[in-house]
Amino acid sequence: MSISKQRKTELIKKYSINTGDTGSSEVQVAILTERIVNLSKHMHEHKHDFHSRRGLLIMVGKRRRILDYLKSKSNDRYKVLIKNLGLRR
Repeated sequence: MSISKQRKTELIKKYSINTGDTGSSEVQVAILTERIVNLSKHMHEHKHDFHSRRGLLIMVGKRRRILDYLKSKSNDRYKVLIKNLGLRR
């Protein structure tokens, strides 16, 4: 359900704005998206795991808030990010 250290490093490299950038909105959304995809796969196999479902909903809400923030600050960066991640919005 969690992501490996190597995969997290790849996401940081791909979506960071500057070198050493680990906390930008783009990086946070990319990491959350990876975790959401992994947890969604888990939920398809374990339909009655309600504790994980709650965690999934919390992560989706957090990603939504970060995306709303990014959209308010820079609409261009927002559009590029959702296109790259394949998110509907």
